[in-house]
Amino acid sequence: MLGACGEGQGSPAQAPHSGDVQQTAATGADRGNHGAESGEEDEDAARLPQRIIATTVAITQIMDALEIELVGIPTSVKTLPERYAGITEVGNPMSPDMELVKSLNSDEVLSVTTLQYDLEPVFERVGIEARFLDLTSLAKMQQEIRTLGEQYGKAEAAEAIAAQYDETLEDLRGEVSAKPQPTVLILLGVPGSYLVATEHSYIGDLVKLLGGVNVVQGETVEFLASNTEYLQQADPDVILRAAHGMPAEVVEMFDEEFKTNDIWQHFKAVRTGRVYDLEEALFGTTGNLAADEALKALVPMLYADAP
Repeated sequence: MLGACGEGQGSPAQAPHSGDVQQTAATGADRGNHGAESGEEDEDAARLPQRIIATTVAITQIMDALEIELVGIPTSVKTLPERYAGITEVGNPMSPDMELVKSLNSDEVLSVTTLQYDLEPVFERVGIEARFLDLTSLAKMQQEIRTLGEQYGKAEAAEAIAAQYDETLEDLRGEVSAKPQPTVLILLGVPGSYLVATEHSYIGDLVKLLGGVNVVQGETVEFLASNTEYLQQADPDVILRAAHGMPAEVVEMFDEEFKTNDIWQHFKAVRTGRVYDLEEALFGTTGNLAADEALKALVPMLYADAP
C-alpha cells in the first residue's frame, strides 16, 4: 500500500522511521484512551441522580450554590433561590407531602439528620430511601458540601464554598483568642415552649468554635428540656435566644417568660443586659450557607464586655 501510494505521488516510497511508527501508534492509543475515558465519563454522568428533591431550605441553598438542578423544593416563607422558581414545592421540611414526593419520580431525596428520627420511618413506609445530610456542625456541613461536590462533579466549587468558612473562623479566632471565655446558655424557642441547646447543636457548635463555653456539659443530644433552677445555678455570662418558626411570636414569648418568671432576674446575663435574640436567617437549627455571617454576628455578643 505504501509503494502504490508513493507511485501515485510520482516519488519513490520511503519506509517510515521506527520513531514515526511509535508516534503513530501512541497517537492512536491516546485517541482510544480518550474515547474510553469519555465513555466512562458519560456512564458516570448517567449514573448520577437526575431528579433530586431538597426538602429543607438549607439544602436547597447549598444545591443552588453548587449549581445543581432540582425537581422538588420545600414549602417555606423564606425566599428560595431564583434558580428554582416554578419548581414543585413538596411541603414543610418537617412533614413533606409524601404522595407529592413520590409523584416526582425522584432518584435522590435529601433531608437532614436532625429530622431523621421522625422522617425516616415515614419515607420508608412509602418506599422512598431518603438521604439525610448531617448539618449539625460547621465541620460536618463542610464535609457534606464537599461530598455533594464530588458526587455531582462540582468538587472545585464545593471546596471554594467550604474553605471560606475556615478563613472566616481563623480571622475571628485571632480577634478573641486573648479574651476570657464566656459561659453561654442557648435557648431554642418554638411557639409555646423552649429547649436548651447543647454544644452538639449547630448554634452550640458555632459558640464553641469561637471559644464560648456552653453551661450544659456532658450531654450527647442536641437539645434538652429546660430546667431553670439548674440553669440559674450555672449562671451564664451570656444568654442567646434562638427562634425556630414564627420568630416574632417566639421573641414575644421569650420576653413574657423573662418578665413574668422571677427566676430569670437572678441570672447574671439578665442583670448585665447580655441577653441576645438571634436572627433566624443566620441561626437556623441546622447549618446553612450563612455560617460565616453567623460567626461574625456572634463575636460582639460573646465578647461585648471583654477587654
